[in-house]
Amino acid sequence: LDLHTFKPEEIAELVQDYLDACVERGITAVRIIHGKGKGTLRRTVHAALARRSDVFEYKLAPPERGGWGATLVTLRR
Repeated sequence: LDLHTFKPEEIAELVQDYLDACVERGITAVRIIHGKGKGTLRRTVHAALARRSDVFEYKLAPPERGGWGATLVTLRR
């Protein structure tokens, strides 16, 4: 999910809807691209992830997958 084209106020709900769709389809590994910038979108994404019981873990991506501009998410089955 690339968040670059969305407004900051849309992010929290968008992430929830995206993860709901992933769970529904049995997708357990996703990458959310929030960009590097000042970290505002990253903090919003991480706060949204922290509120979900179906998120097993999340972490910043390695350099080859976006580094601190992307977050890798593992969802519970």
